[in-house]
Amino acid sequence: MNKAFLRLLLFITILPLVSQGAVVDTIDTYSAAMKKNIKAVVIRPDNHASAGEMPVVYLLHGYSGNYADWVKKAAGFQKAADLHQMMIVCPDGGFGSWYWDTKDPQFQYETYVSKELVAFIDSKYKTIKDRKGRAITGLSMGGHGGLYLALKHQDVFGAAGSMSGGVDIRPFPNNWDMAKRLGKYAENPQLWEDNTVINMLHLLTPNALSIMIDCGTDDFFFEVNEKLHRELLYRNIPHDYIVRPGAHNWPYWNNAVQYQLLFMSNYFGKKDAAVR
Repeated sequence: MNKAFLRLLLFITILPLVSQGAVVDTIDTYSAAMKKNIKAVVIRPDNHASAGEMPVVYLLHGYSGNYADWVKKAAGFQKAADLHQMMIVCPDGGFGSWYWDTKDPQFQYETYVSKELVAFIDSKYKTIKDRKGRAITGLSMGGHGGLYLALKHQDVFGAAGSMSGGVDIRPFPNNWDMAKRLGKYAENPQLWEDNTVINMLHLLTPNALSIMIDCGTDDFFFEVNEKLHRELLYRNIPHDYIVRPGAHNWPYWNNAVQYQLLFMSNYFGKKDAAVR
């Protein structure tokens, strides 16, 4: 057995132990907009105490989920914090909020995630306090949220992603509490038109935002993701688009999140990230 092979074997043996050192905390944050405390999970690399300022990925949950979904249902994904030397923040986005600000004072999750939470994390941790050090992504409702918030707040986030995202809400007027947040589609069509990701691409110019979209071919959101991909192509908006067999479930997202975090890491690693 030669020395090169022994070194490789030692590396493979040790790597899982090293990459499991991420520190996972549950914290309380406060939303002045909603006048309530909101929990979030914060994942930091094992060497965070001695490291410098770090980039942050905000990772959103789906409908009916909460702040703990990612660490409970995608157990082990947090090793990416060590692998990519980044922080990962999983906020609570409420039950069926879709990360919108609405007329209901208890559903101001656009303000909470894009302003209040970001400001809190930047004040408590050693973060890169600039869009070049912030990215946002999520699954399903959170995939919509990741793109929606990044499109509206390009001064806050430099990269955005979506996994199995509800990127066009209009084909689903009776689903997932959206009518509770926006009113019935038949009665408030303009609100639905204005608050769906696919209708917000006018906010983008080519290379203004690093974008990654991921959806399985057996997902009920597959067609709306295909449509978004085609519209981005038509508008000459660069983006990564991953399609592979899979459905709207955790086995798919366990895999998808690794690609998303690698994409965000590559964005953070660009020397010209500040200008994309």
